[in-house]
Amino acid sequence: MGRTFIGEFEEIVLLTVAILDDHAYGVSVTQEIDNLTGRTVGFNTVHTTLSRLEKKGLLSSTMGGATTKRGGRRKRFFRLTAAGGAILKEIRAVRVRLWEALPPQAMYLT
Repeated sequence: MGRTFIGEFEEIVLLTVAILDDHAYGVSVTQEIDNLTGRTVGFNTVHTTLSRLEKKGLLSSTMGGATTKRGGRRKRFFRLTAAGGAILKEIRAVRVRLWEALPPQAMYLT
């Protein structure tokens, strides 16, 4: 199988799911992205991204129980898979290599 590439927003969603651990579902991921990044995103954008990452095998999901608070609706909880964890480690390593290769004067270019 070929190498899997993900975009910046997919990376943010994966990291957020990992941070939330057992509490990662659409609304909580949306709120946590806003809290941690200051980036306001729509629930539909997050939901679509969660589904796409699951199809790529980077997340798995399970359905939670129905609650009266949610009108009997169930939450879909997401977890990072081994492949999801591996891709995040790879992205981090690439970013570290790039930052370490950056000459100091590059940050002062206008």
